[in-house]
Amino acid sequence: MIPNEIRKACLVAGAAEGTSELNAFDGALLSAGIGDLNLVRVTSIIPPHVELVEAPPQLPKGAFALVVYSSRTSSVPGETLAAAVAVGRAPDGFGVIMEAQGDSQAQAVMEARAKVEEAFRMRGLELADLRVAAAEHRVDRCGGVVAACLFF
Repeated sequence: MIPNEIRKACLVAGAAEGTSELNAFDGALLSAGIGDLNLVRVTSIIPPHVELVEAPPQLPKGAFALVVYSSRTSSVPGETLAAAVAVGRAPDGFGVIMEAQGDSQAQAVMEARAKVEEAFRMRGLELADLRVAAAEHRVDRCGGVVAACLFF
């Protein structure tokens, strides 16, 4: 897919356990609904023409998809993991996506929101809309969390 053909984006989040940290990360991607895609990580800008929708479409397994994501894994039993992404949009639709990780969902959400607000201040832009996706997980054996903005 050519990036200029991208017309939509959505926020997703998930959490999971696995037998290894990599399997926990994979499970978190599956929980978020994006585990069967080839994720191509991009930086944190959302073009004005891209519509932010509530749910991702059913993309073909193995499809390449652009994504901004935050993740965290651990194999420390009892540890709490959190990841968040926040999307801020200006009145014209231009947007910035920021990621955060932490020890609680509330902490990760607060940090991601603060990063978006600072990015808008730095650009001298009005923040018209702010949306967040986040996940939290308490580790049993190996745990993982992911929060993402998926472009399609």
